Amino acid sequence: MNAVLIIIDTLRQDHVGCYGNKWIRTPYLDSLAKESVLFTRAYPESLPTLQVRRVLQTGCRIFPFTNHEGLKGNLFIGAPGWGPVSEKRDTIAEILQVHNYRTGFITDTYHQFKPSMNFHRGFDEWTWIRGQENDCYRSGPLPSEKEVLSYIPQTLRTKTTATGRKFTDFIGRYLTNVADRHSEEDYFPARVFQEGVKWLERNQDAENFFLVLDSFDPHEPWDPPTSYRRFYDPNEGVIDFLASGYGRADQVSQPILRRLRANYAGEVTLVDRWLGYFLEKMKILNLMDNTLIAVISDHGHCIGEHNIVGKQGHPMSREICDLVFMIRHPQGEGAGTTCESLVYNFDLPPTLLARLGIEPEKLMEGKDIWPLALGRTNEAYHHITCGWGPFVMVRDRRYWYNAYIWGELPLLYDLESDPKLKNNIAGEHPEICEKLKQLAIADAGGQIPDSLRKAATTPGCSPLLAE
Repeated sequence: MNAVLIIIDTLRQDHVGCYGNKWIRTPYLDSLAKESVLFTRAYPESLPTLQVRRVLQTGCRIFPFTNHEGLKGNLFIGAPGWGPVSEKRDTIAEILQVHNYRTGFITDTYHQFKPSMNFHRGFDEWTWIRGQENDCYRSGPLPSEKEVLSYIPQTLRTKTTATGRKFTDFIGRYLTNVADRHSEEDYFPARVFQEGVKWLERNQDAENFFLVLDSFDPHEPWDPPTSYRRFYDPNEGVIDFLASGYGRADQVSQPILRRLRANYAGEVTLVDRWLGYFLEKMKILNLMDNTLIAVISDHGHCIGEHNIVGKQGHPMSREICDLVFMIRHPQGEGAGTTCESLVYNFDLPPTLLARLGIEPEKLMEGKDIWPLALGRTNEAYHHITCGWGPFVMVRDRRYWYNAYIWGELPLLYDLESDPKLKNNIAGEHPEICEKLKQLAIADAGGQIPDSLRKAATTPGCSPLLAE
């Protein structure tokens, strides 16, 4: 059996049709979900981007980031765990190579190829599609100041984001990188999935293969082809602000906020359309009957919810943490069913390997959740913990808790009565906060590492953004 792993960055669960969204077009994801087990309560064990890729490679936790160090060329300040795959871990690609799988990796998630990174370990072929976001792809020619400012609202032209980036620098670099883009086929999702199709065509002689397609979109900058944006916002009189503000949503006007949402929705549909292109090619090559397909997102993004445009460790909301996750078995096992059990993203590698009949030599901390998905076993977890720097989110069946790991700035929500996390009841239930805090500390190994205390003032992509 072959395996294809598709990672989609910044894809919000509530923005996909098969999870109940009614206004965004995702026909190919929805169709795939009908042939898959759809997981509705899947969560990352740590965030953001590289932390997720590390656990998806190894099937092992990295929270609480005890051995984190800033490496040259990779100094993303304040993001414990943002680094390469541990040399002490075997990656799923390395394991499959030993078992004579041909392995391929295609991505535009440029963080994985910064100096000191090693995310292409174990792949017979890897393709880095250049130019996303702040990728050091092209140094010139630079766009004019007028062109750059045309994408930035007047109220933000002299400000920096919460991460310290100037909007002018961010957008200027991106416009330089994509200056030679002329048609939809030149956009990043199209390029990722077109390269995936080419890889399938070149490797038809492989007895078994493992292919990873990792799409950085719909991560910002949000700039889909105009036709995709117009489908969600036909208004032509609004500035196309491409960036995420990583700050309060009320910094921009309601029309601009609507445009941000429309551009994000357009990118979701764009990714779905080119995912469909790849899946159609798999059908043409008769690969659907002997290939396991898994699709998973790394996290989401707030676009106005909680008065925030950004992603952050506090408040670590459902818009950020609820993952898109589905597994399609080629023999139809579990097709069209839903698994509502709590699961982690790092359960995916051991689950894939088990379906391929392979047991890793080194123990993975993730669990084979396929028997759970098929209803053959009881719950795998009674709670989950997600770490983002010194912040933790803990949820069980009833409550959602978010705070510094030592309990400061607690947020507590009752998921039964408040599923959108609008009413913080931490002050009314300190005993529940304490219980969930202790679960996080237990998952951190029983004590709070000193390194997280040192990271308290630089907690990740952005500082505290709660209203």
